[in-house]
Amino acid sequence: MRVGTFVLAAQFPGQGQAEPLHRAISTAEAAEEAGLDAVWLAEHHFVPYGVCPSAVTLAGLLLGRTRRIGIGTAVSVLPTAHPVALGEQAALLHLASGGRFTLGVGRGGPWVDLEVFGGGRAAYEHGFPESLDLLLRWLREPSVGARGPRYSFPEVPVVPRPDELDSAGAGDGPPVVVACTSPGTVRLAAERGLPMLLGMHCGDQDKAAMVALWRQHALEAGHSPDAVAAAGHVSAGVAQVADTRADAVETLLKAMPGWLQQGLAAHRTVDGRARTMRDPHAYTELLCDLHPVGPPRLCADRLAATAEITGITRFALLVEGSGDLAATLQNVARLGGDVLPELA
Repeated sequence: MRVGTFVLAAQFPGQGQAEPLHRAISTAEAAEEAGLDAVWLAEHHFVPYGVCPSAVTLAGLLLGRTRRIGIGTAVSVLPTAHPVALGEQAALLHLASGGRFTLGVGRGGPWVDLEVFGGGRAAYEHGFPESLDLLLRWLREPSVGARGPRYSFPEVPVVPRPDELDSAGAGDGPPVVVACTSPGTVRLAAERGLPMLLGMHCGDQDKAAMVALWRQHALEAGHSPDAVAAAGHVSAGVAQVADTRADAVETLLKAMPGWLQQGLAAHRTVDGRARTMRDPHAYTELLCDLHPVGPPRLCADRLAATAEITGITRFALLVEGSGDLAATLQNVARLGGDVLPELA
């Protein structure tokens, strides 16, 4: 089982914007020291829900600050990025880090970001497959040209080539995972043989159903049973380790609703359309019920149960739910020092 952290650089009420970025960097360094598998970085624009606007940029910084741990984006939003530019950045990080970088991509949401970065609703509603396929070609082929509805350019060489690593690393280019929240994105990922990143709002049964649907589409697309079995999907969740379940839940209920209220309310749709926001307190309670929140044995049992029900053995766990740097670092240390041995 591979347990990592999910870092949003969340700005909690009363905090400036430098504080969550400092906490994100410190969390990554602590995760490596604690023996965790990976750090997964979110990106958001114009909202305090997360103040990292470029997961790939922060990934580059963290790859330079660490030596062993994997660093991935969860996710880089394709409708607001040029696939070639993102592919160049991913290749650079893959080569410079010796293969420790994973590129996670997704559609994002129908936010005002689309208007700011020039994609518009069409990029969100219809453009994701074209962007994803162009990105994959850039990561796998020696030269690439495009003749699509959104991207059209003459063939150019891929520099640097992401499949060229020295003998110390693998030469297949950076791994790519796709955030999936609907049957359409599940099918898109499956047909391309790409593992899924499944959100922390989903329960085990929902994730198991999405894994089964992915398996069906992947086999229908001609991928081998062995490749399908070794897909390496990632389950996002929340982790808060404490001596008792009550203490862990109390920590999250004191801090997370205020962050969620402030962060989620700040999202603006691209067309100004009204939307329904989750109740922050009820959502926090849901996350506590779904994920490893409590003493180490309970946390280990929750992770093991998710793995048994869904078949997923890679986890990206939000550890900054307290909003406090010292408490976050202690949480990471206990996740590595107390929970991982229980899993073993």
